[in-house]
Amino acid sequence: MNEVGVKWYSPGKILTYLMLIAISFLSIFPFYWMFVIGSNHTSAINKFPPAFLPGANFFQNAQNVFINIDFFKAIMNSVITSTVITVAVLFFCSLAGFAFAKLEFKGKNWLFVFIIATMMVPAQLGIIPSYMIMAKLGWIDSLNAVIVPAVVNAFGVFWMRQYIGATIPNELLDAGRIDGCSNFKLYYAVVLPSVRPAVATLGLITFMNVWNDFLWPLVVLKDRSVHTIQIALRTLNGAYYQDYAMILAGTFMATLPILIVFLMFSKQFIAGLTEGSVK
Repeated sequence: MNEVGVKWYSPGKILTYLMLIAISFLSIFPFYWMFVIGSNHTSAINKFPPAFLPGANFFQNAQNVFINIDFFKAIMNSVITSTVITVAVLFFCSLAGFAFAKLEFKGKNWLFVFIIATMMVPAQLGIIPSYMIMAKLGWIDSLNAVIVPAVVNAFGVFWMRQYIGATIPNELLDAGRIDGCSNFKLYYAVVLPSVRPAVATLGLITFMNVWNDFLWPLVVLKDRSVHTIQIALRTLNGAYYQDYAMILAGTFMATLPILIVFLMFSKQFIAGLTEGSVK
């Protein structure tokens, strides 16, 4: 057996691939099971042994979803909120991260510590005061109530500050200043092109979190015309009867956009997470 064969059939290699297969199966199975139930009748949930193959009722269940909720309107509301918040977070957090990492100003360290400390406060504690502010502004039942409070977050500032501080050498910025660049020009012409993996990672995490957000939109969005997809799916729950096949069919369709976004940016996402781990 040649050297390549020895490496391929070594116990360590086999164990590694078995673990990867098992982890992949555990990760994909919930999504597959959601499609299986969504394509069968609700009674398939209570069968023993349970159904493991897709049925023929998916389009009927999807049609029931469209009858009960304005699915595409809810999807569009989620796309708007997720996209606007993601773009805002990428701009403000990367700009703040650049300032904290590479600029000197009075109180910088104390301000950064204060921002990090806000991450330790449970988000639920801010629901009542945030709701009062939104009510004073007249933004209840408006997407503004979801978008504006989320345009910047402490994790994004921390993430970009650490990444920029570790990857952008001061000499590169000094060379830009010698060429006459202002701080803002250094930010968009020098820093941003160099931290694209971190920006893509933060963007993907933010988009996924906003898309899946349920509690805050539930509080401020009562009008069905401004429901995001997660709130719209909640209205599929009946008072006396739960059509799980219909609910899971709607959930499956609502998951597809975020899955597509992840597949589009997975390369940048992995690069951002592994940057600096391998020399």
